[in-house]
Amino acid sequence: MKKVIAIVLAVMMLCAVTACGGESADDTYTVGICQLVQHPALDAATQGFKDVLTEALGDKVKFEEGNASNDSANCATIVNGFVSGGVDLILANATPALQAAASATDSIPVLGTAVTEYGVALSIDNFNGTVGNNISGTSDLAPLDQQADMITELFPDAKNVGILYCSGEPNSVYQAKVVKDCLEKKNIAVEVYTFADSNDVSTVTSSACANSDVIYIPTDNTAASCTEAISAVALPAGVPIVAGEEGICKGCGVATLSIDYYELGRTTGQMAVKILKGEANVSEMPIEYYPNPVKKYNADIASKLNITIPEGYTAISD
Repeated sequence: MKKVIAIVLAVMMLCAVTACGGESADDTYTVGICQLVQHPALDAATQGFKDVLTEALGDKVKFEEGNASNDSANCATIVNGFVSGGVDLILANATPALQAAASATDSIPVLGTAVTEYGVALSIDNFNGTVGNNISGTSDLAPLDQQADMITELFPDAKNVGILYCSGEPNSVYQAKVVKDCLEKKNIAVEVYTFADSNDVSTVTSSACANSDVIYIPTDNTAASCTEAISAVALPAGVPIVAGEEGICKGCGVATLSIDYYELGRTTGQMAVKILKGEANVSEMPIEYYPNPVKKYNADIASKLNITIPEGYTAISD
């Protein structure tokens, strides 16, 4: 009898160890996705993320999705719902979604995507690349010094550059400062033009166009959702726009040094799979970056503005 009991206990211990060491055949996962706003870049990141999890986990994973309609308060409501529902992981798509998730939970793993600078977003001084708690993710930051170089490469005679962005997006503030510093070192005058929300985009764009040879728009979610309004002002004024990402460039710009948001989402999805399977600890995962940004141009707007694009640029597909 003692031998039988010992065998039973050994089997029970083995099962317990197996359960703690990783996923079992019966594991299912619920992933909450909070996306700040619908526009092509963020949509692509979400799709890439979902595709990887579905490929890896099949019907073991289900998604709960919320779109905040570019309202930070909605991000908080969506994420708090995920926390109350006990999801296994949260995808925070864009900075306000990440900030809401960071405030809502310190235990559920949170992965950001399409977040430009995590140190800025999370108010971390001397950020070293790893958040160190329940947060990690991917960054959509393309090299800002190379974006500044692109402006002078395409428009060598430009003397005044306007930087246009939403004042409520901290990552846009960060990008604008870096690009401004780079351009001023080239002895180019730079003026910053900020809009509070979509309601004053046209007015502020008009002011920027009146005083700028070229406009730079960083990776900015509000601008990305207002490209039609921006283009309606800038194109008739004949002022070219260099953008921080492809979606903005496609809507109103001439050129961009851009990342692939779908692939960025896939990278985030791969991180999520490792976390859910117990193969990685989110607190030890450094922020990942898109490795090979590409120079792209908007052939239609370049043609309308009679701008000749040099070699080394790829046309944005329709």
